[in-house]
Amino acid sequence: MVEKGIYGHIRLLVPVSVKALEKRVLILTGSPGTGKTTVLERAVSVLKDRGIIVGGMISREARENENRVGFQISDIASGRRGWLAHVNQKTGPQIGKYRVNLGDLDAVGARAISDAVETADIVAIDEIGPMELFSEKFKAAARKALESGKLVIAVVHFKARDPLVVQAKGREDAEVFVVTKENREILASALVEKAATFLKPT
Repeated sequence: MVEKGIYGHIRLLVPVSVKALEKRVLILTGSPGTGKTTVLERAVSVLKDRGIIVGGMISREARENENRVGFQISDIASGRRGWLAHVNQKTGPQIGKYRVNLGDLDAVGARAISDAVETADIVAIDEIGPMELFSEKFKAAARKALESGKLVIAVVHFKARDPLVVQAKGREDAEVFVVTKENREILASALVEKAATFLKPT
C-alpha cells in the first residue's frame, strides 16, 4: 500500500507494528525556565520548512508590563488561539494565582491534538502538565496521539505524576530528553534528525 509522502513523493506505508519498535514518542522534560517550549518550537519550525506536516498545540507565557499574567495556547496547524489560564479568569480549576480556562483548553488545545492525529505527520503537545491535566478531553486527545502510531513530540512537566505521564514515559517506544541550559541549543537539531529518521520512507 502506498500514499503521497511528507516530501511530496510516494512512500510505502510501513505497518505500525514495525514502526512501534522505533522511538516515536519523544518527550522533553526538565526544570522550569530551561527552554523546553523553545526547543519544541525550533524543531517544529525546521520540520515544517522541510515539508513535514506538524500539528498539535503550543503553550506560551503571556506578560503585561513584564509581569506574567497567564498562558496562551495555539493550534500549530490553524493558528487558532485561546487561553490556557489567566490571573483574571473567574472560573475553573485554580493553580496558584491562575485559573484554568477549560473551555479554551478543550476547544483549542485538545481539538488541535485530535486534528493532528488525523491529518499531520507529527503531533506536538506542549505541555502535558498540571493545568492541562484538568481536562478530560485533553487527556483523551493525548492518549489518542500516544496510541496512534504517529510520531509524537511532547513537553512534560517535570513534576507531573498523572498516570498518563507515567505511562507515556514508560512506553517502549518512548525516549525522554531532559532539557538543560547547556544542551537546549543542540536538542532541537537532535529532535529533527530523530523525526526525519522515523519518517524516512523504507
